[in-house]
Amino acid sequence: MNYNNLKISILLLAIFLSSTIVAQKVLTMDDAISIALKNNFDILVAKNDASISKVNNTPGNAGMLPTVGVISSGSYGVSNTTQKMGSGVNTYPAYTSSAVSLGAQLNWTLYDGGKMFVTKSKLNEIQSLGEIQFKDKVLQTLFNVIAAYYDVVRQKQQLNSINEVLNYNQDRLTVSQAGFNSGSLIKTDLLQAKIDLNVTTENKINQQFMVEQSLKTLNLLLGRKADELIDINDSIPVNYTLDKAALQQKLNNSNISILSFQKQIDIAQLALKENRSLYLPNLSFKGGYYFNKTFNSVGTILYNNSLGLQIGGSLTIPIYSAGETNRKVKTAKIQEESAQLELKNIKLQVNTLLFNTLTDFENQQQLLKIETENNQLTRENMQISFERLKHGQTTSTEVHLAEDNYVQSNTRLINFRYNLKMAETRLKQLVSEL
Repeated sequence: MNYNNLKISILLLAIFLSSTIVAQKVLTMDDAISIALKNNFDILVAKNDASISKVNNTPGNAGMLPTVGVISSGSYGVSNTTQKMGSGVNTYPAYTSSAVSLGAQLNWTLYDGGKMFVTKSKLNEIQSLGEIQFKDKVLQTLFNVIAAYYDVVRQKQQLNSINEVLNYNQDRLTVSQAGFNSGSLIKTDLLQAKIDLNVTTENKINQQFMVEQSLKTLNLLLGRKADELIDINDSIPVNYTLDKAALQQKLNNSNISILSFQKQIDIAQLALKENRSLYLPNLSFKGGYYFNKTFNSVGTILYNNSLGLQIGGSLTIPIYSAGETNRKVKTAKIQEESAQLELKNIKLQVNTLLFNTLTDFENQQQLLKIETENNQLTRENMQISFERLKHGQTTSTEVHLAEDNYVQSNTRLINFRYNLKMAETRLKQLVSEL
């Protein structure tokens, strides 16, 4: 393919892509977050998990309410029966008997050492923990969505950078061809211009693939089909104002990991109280309304029928349980101690992560500032080199080096901007402000 055909093909491709993009609705960051909250499968599963802990939090599950049920039974028997009595021996070769009973029964634990109230409190805490864990999943998913969204932006910016250099290489090839035809440039300059154009075209093809891959990743997080067409903004805002003192103050009160482990300590303490209640007496009530009917084919009582109310209760005082209650209490104490240690550990980890992220944020700010200036310098240097090439004052080697410096500077600038945004997002996630 000659240069003119290549230029026409690239122009047609650009027109096609631009028309496709115009037809697509631009997906903003807020749109992406809204869609993820509704469609992301991790969030939906976490929501169901939180709903389960809410459903389980009932007085009945804590053992505070009575149970009522209908009970019934029946029997029928045929046997050879011999009865030895004072008046002699009676033999019944086909003795039959039948019995039927039916009743409504209520069972209610009135006192179990306070265990039912402790259990209800524990269920409250478990529900709260479920809500915290759900929020944690939401925050992590939002972080992933933001990272994926701006990764698309990063890849698109990189593609724009390649397209810019591709235009320079096309003009450079035109200049080199004219210079070679006029004898002002040697053939190696022309060959180098063609090589650079081909390499840049290859880079564009690879970068287009990277854009498509990043879009598919974003679609996956949004619960959409991988091939669903979307377009997004092509800028990364980096206007976050850093307040170290405020972040540090919010960390221990807002960080999801810390709140989760604090809640686990509360649950462990309540579990210890539950097990200690096993040392105390248990009082239960039982009552019901029963109907019983019995038939006998022979004997002194041929028919018996009873109907009425029965109530009763039981008191259990634990004396010896083979050490089982002591074992449960000791285990609960160890679990509470472990929960305390885990909280200290997670606080240390989260604070370390905060300090590291703050340092990363500040470093990326400095690097971005330096590279912004450097990018302007490399761009100007590339333009000057190209103008010198037009006048036959330099070689393709110098222009190639200037272009390469500019491309590398663009890549660093784009990555620094993306890394700064990710550091900002991580800081917001640590204090639950996404």
